[in-house]
Amino acid sequence: MKKTALTLATGLVLSVCATPAVGQKYEPNWKSLDSRPIPGWFDDAKFGIFIHWGVYSVPAWGAKGSYAEWYWDAMQNKNGATWKFHVQHYGEQFKYQDFAPKFTAELFEPDQWVDLFVRAGARYVVLTSKHHEGFCLWPNADSWNWNSVDQGPHRDLCGDLAKAVRARGLKMGFYYSLYEWFNPVYQMDFPRFVREHFHPQFKDLVNRYQPSLIFADGEWAHSSSEWKSEELLAWLFNESPGRDEVVIDDRWGKDTRSRHGGYFTTEYGEVGGDTKLNADRKFEECRAIGASFGYNRNETIDDYQSAYGLVCLLVNLVAKGGNLLLDIGPTADGRIPVIMQQRLVEMGDWLRVNGEAIYGTQPWKVHGEGPTQPAKGHAAERTQVFQPSDIRFTTKAGAIYAMCLALPTGSIRITSLGRSTAPTAGGIRSVGLLGSDEKLTWSQEADALVVQCPRSFSSRHAITLKVEVNP
Repeated sequence: MKKTALTLATGLVLSVCATPAVGQKYEPNWKSLDSRPIPGWFDDAKFGIFIHWGVYSVPAWGAKGSYAEWYWDAMQNKNGATWKFHVQHYGEQFKYQDFAPKFTAELFEPDQWVDLFVRAGARYVVLTSKHHEGFCLWPNADSWNWNSVDQGPHRDLCGDLAKAVRARGLKMGFYYSLYEWFNPVYQMDFPRFVREHFHPQFKDLVNRYQPSLIFADGEWAHSSSEWKSEELLAWLFNESPGRDEVVIDDRWGKDTRSRHGGYFTTEYGEVGGDTKLNADRKFEECRAIGASFGYNRNETIDDYQSAYGLVCLLVNLVAKGGNLLLDIGPTADGRIPVIMQQRLVEMGDWLRVNGEAIYGTQPWKVHGEGPTQPAKGHAAERTQVFQPSDIRFTTKAGAIYAMCLALPTGSIRITSLGRSTAPTAGGIRSVGLLGSDEKLTWSQEADALVVQCPRSFSSRHAITLKVEVNP
């Protein structure tokens, strides 16, 4: 998203979200394509659900720490753990393609899925329309007999989920793999694959479902010029249905990651509080609740991130201007594993209380935050000094939101909100706790805002103070 920073007298930084101009024409080159603003809905949404679901969901297995959706590729290593597992449970003569009829999705209820996503507080959904195996979840003629209508479910999974998602007011997006591991045309005649398979198939997906977001992947073997991605994206931005709303990522060639495209992507890479990212470009972290995107039966409870860890991850990302695309891996019969449901429900419980500090916000630059001692008159044993590792800030509509990642004890002392710091030099008007009507006792000192700990917490995992600043 192109942003214009407006510094107010309070020191708050707001952003003007540019919307792609109606009728604007983009040329098939990165200079022109990169000039297109990211539609504002994406920056406001903050939290989306990623879904990896396909033929790989039948074996649903990978070595610890690996991606189970890479099962077919991992089978090629005859000394590897996946091949040994495959031989033991299916036999040497059982081909990967033989899994397709077992991908039945007979328990798939799209409305039930979307009920969960809404309950989780997600604002958009991204389904794998086709992973590197090449199996399409829609009736695509370029993948005859290797799609979910000709095989397995005998159902348009993309269409059914898209309809349910939009009916609940969420944005619908699709993951799409540019390449296919074992497609013979890809292996023998790459230019023909691009011309006769990739581009027509991509356009069919867009024309059918008009996605609000496209997460491209599998780009790394060839340049964007060889993929002819610039030509394809010019069509997407100029001619395709939904062209004014669609958002794209940065995976369109081995030369584009974190350089070209719409928003930048990280993958299991933004899990801490100190990762440095390009502040001028919108970014999104994608990761699963466990170590694998596709459902992996080899994972145990210890491989899954806790709900608290996921809340902290979301807060960390949003405070830096990013989004979180959190993945789930349904089973082959169409169920979302209960442990994944539980994690999403807990995130939704937190967002129902604290979502005001997440949705539609911008990062707030911390001024003067650093180690400090409790202020004079406050007993050290009763005052908790919050450092950058404990607290994250966002801003919206004249308010600063201070999200405390550790539940406080005694007083809360925030060193970046004192009278001597520029953003709050005009004084603080009020301090409240999101989700609570309790009137808090607070004082603004020269070097800190000191808030008496609330009598009860409004959230289980983290609490949010709403600080309104005088203009």
